Amino acid sequence: MIDTTFGSNTVSTRTTVLQNTYRLLSMTLIWSAFTAYLGMQFPVGGLGMLVIMVASIGLLFATRAFSNSGVGVLMVFGFTGLMGFSLGPAMNHYLSLPNGSEIVGTALLATGAAFLGLSAYVQVTKKDFAFLGGFLMVGLVGLIVVGLVGLFVPMPGLSLAMSYFSVLVFGGYILFDTSNIISGRETNYIMATISLYLDILNMFTSMLRIVTGSRD
Repeated sequence: MIDTTFGSNTVSTRTTVLQNTYRLLSMTLIWSAFTAYLGMQFPVGGLGMLVIMVASIGLLFATRAFSNSGVGVLMVFGFTGLMGFSLGPAMNHYLSLPNGSEIVGTALLATGAAFLGLSAYVQVTKKDFAFLGGFLMVGLVGLIVVGLVGLFVPMPGLSLAMSYFSVLVFGGYILFDTSNIISGRETNYIMATISLYLDILNMFTSMLRIVTGSRD
């Protein structure tokens, strides 16, 4: 059961925040997998996808606003549910490729192994990765800028190169976000869950492109 205590920064509370984060993260990942399946059965595109993205951004802000109450948990499920549903068309695409199931399975295993390995490393070593914050933000902005340029200036191999770089960036964010919880800089398990969920989601989509590209 998730403890809804917020705001303290003792060692026991840090442990509680970490445990609550992993519990909620596990539930949201399962929920996202279910909504992704629904998205595959009832795919949307164009205007429908735009509405989902706008609603997701709204729920993200609402989650932050209610992050110190139980309502925030409901907001998390709303946000992650929409994000999962939006993956439906992409999953249909990858599964339609030759060996599509193997591609998706490999990406899932690689993402899961990376998350577990990086999270375990932080917890075992107790190393503080706060110093990565600036570098990761620069990397994230770089991904966004290059992605926008790629929309207008086709560059062969750009997508695959960006996917490899994206895995490095979001792998770094897993180290950074886990370290924030363990060090006590992040004391709200709801926001910690959102951060790690987005790290995993972005790493997974990048892994899909990498696995597909390596087989092309």
